[in-house]
Amino acid sequence: TMAHSKAFLVLENFIGGKFVPCPSYIDSYNPSTGDIYCRVPDSGKEEVETAVKAAKDAFPIWSSKTPLERSQILNKLADLIEDDLEAFAQAESKDQGKTITFARTIDIPRAVYNFRFFASSILHHMTECTEMATMGCMHYTSRTPVGVAGLISPWNLPLYLLTWKIAPAIACGNTVVAKPSEMTSVTAWMMCKLLERAGVPHGVVNVVFGTGAKAGEALVCHPDVPVISFTGSTLTGQRIMEKSAPHCKRLSLELGGKNPAIIFDDADLTQCIPTTLRSSFANQICLCTSRIFVQRGIYSEFLKRFVAESKKWKVGNPADPTVDMGALISKEHLEKVRSYVKKAQAEGAKVLCGEGVDSLALPTGNQKGYFMLPTVIAEVNDESCCMQEEIFGPVTCVVPFDTEEEVIKRANSVKYGLSATVWSSNVGRVHRVAQRLQSGLVWTNCWLIRDLNLPFGGMKASGMGREGGKDSYEFFTEVKTITIKH
Repeated sequence: TMAHSKAFLVLENFIGGKFVPCPSYIDSYNPSTGDIYCRVPDSGKEEVETAVKAAKDAFPIWSSKTPLERSQILNKLADLIEDDLEAFAQAESKDQGKTITFARTIDIPRAVYNFRFFASSILHHMTECTEMATMGCMHYTSRTPVGVAGLISPWNLPLYLLTWKIAPAIACGNTVVAKPSEMTSVTAWMMCKLLERAGVPHGVVNVVFGTGAKAGEALVCHPDVPVISFTGSTLTGQRIMEKSAPHCKRLSLELGGKNPAIIFDDADLTQCIPTTLRSSFANQICLCTSRIFVQRGIYSEFLKRFVAESKKWKVGNPADPTVDMGALISKEHLEKVRSYVKKAQAEGAKVLCGEGVDSLALPTGNQKGYFMLPTVIAEVNDESCCMQEEIFGPVTCVVPFDTEEEVIKRANSVKYGLSATVWSSNVGRVHRVAQRLQSGLVWTNCWLIRDLNLPFGGMKASGMGREGGKDSYEFFTEVKTITIKH
C-alpha cells in the first residue's frame, strides 16, 4: 500500500542542480536483512537526455574556470563529506552489506581523499614544449576538457569508485552524468545534497539512477557523451565497447579479475596468512585474491593455518563492529556464488571450510540476509570454472606448485589480468616474477597499498586504459599540439 511505502527512503535523480522525481522506481534491498531499504528511480532515455543536456549547458562555464577555482570547490566537497562521515558510512553499510568498520575506515575516507587528491594533482600538471631552432619553430601542447563524461560505477565500493571517476572528470573541467549501481545508490544521492554547498555550479554533476540495461545503455549510446569510464563486469564492458564504437568514444574500462597470490616457500607466513585472508574475504573487491598458489614445501602447513584462521572469521550483522564480514549484495548473487562451490564439489574438489561444510549462526534480525561463510577449496584443477571465472564472493582456491617457471605459466593461464600478489623474501625472485606476470598491478609481501599517483588498471579481459594522477588527467582531457613558426 502507499501508506506503507512511505517508510522507505525514495531517491530522486539529480539533474541540473535539482532533485527530479521519476515516473517509475526499482526496489533496493538491505542485503543483511533481505528487506527493502529504498526505492531507486528506474531511469531511461528521457532522464539521460535531460541530464546530458544539463551537463552540456554547464560545460562552457565550468571548463573556463581555472584549475585553482575547481580545486577549491573539490576541497570544499571533500570537507562536507568528511563532516558527514558517520552518516555516509552507516548508509553504505546498510545499502551494500559491508561491515560498518570497512565503510568507516576504507570506503568513505577514500571517497573524501579522491576529491582531495585530484584537487591537488590538477594544480601540478605541466604541458610540454619543444623548440626546433633550425626550422625556426616552437611546439607546445595544450590540454582541454573533453566535454560531458558518462561515468558508470558498480556496487562493491559504491561511493569510493563513483568519486574516483567524478573527481578527476570535474577537476579537469568536464561536466558529468553519473550512473551508480541501482543496488547501491544511496550514498551517491547523499553526495548530491552537498554539491550546491560546495559551490559546484548546477549541471556540472548530474546523477541518474537506474539499471545498466536502461539508464546505462542510454548514457553509453548518447552521441553527446564523448567519454565513458566504467567499472564492472567484463561482459558489460564488451557491450559498452560495441555500443560506443559507432560514436568513436574514448573508453576507460576496469573489468573483472581472477587474481592470483603466489606464495613461495621462503614467505613470511605470519604476515602472509592474515593479509591473504583479508585479500580473499574482505568485501568483494575487484582486487580480491581468488587463486592461491603455494609452493609444495609449505603447502600443507599453509593450508592448515589458513583454514583455521578462515574459520575464526565472524560473519553477521554488518552494523556489529566485531564482525569481519557482512552480507553479499543480493539473493541472486549469493545463489551464483553458492553454485560455484557446488560445481567445484561435483568436479571432485574438496571444500575445507565455509559453504556447505560449516553452519552459519546469524542474529535474529539477519536470518533472511544474504550471508556466506569464508570458503576455502583445495584439490581443484586449473581448468575448473572456479579457477578460471570470476566468482566475486568469499571463495578462494588453494593449490600447490613446484617451480617458479611453472607457477608463472599457471598464474597467467586465465583470461583476466588485473592484480597479483607475490610472497617471498628473495628480492631477485620478486622482481623476476613481477616482470612476467600479466597483471596491471603486482603487490609483493602486501596487498591493496595504493599510491593514487600511479596507474591503476588491468590487462587482457580485465579492461583497457589506466586511471591515476597523470593517467586520469590524460584520459579526461584532449591534447592538442600547436606549432608556431617565428
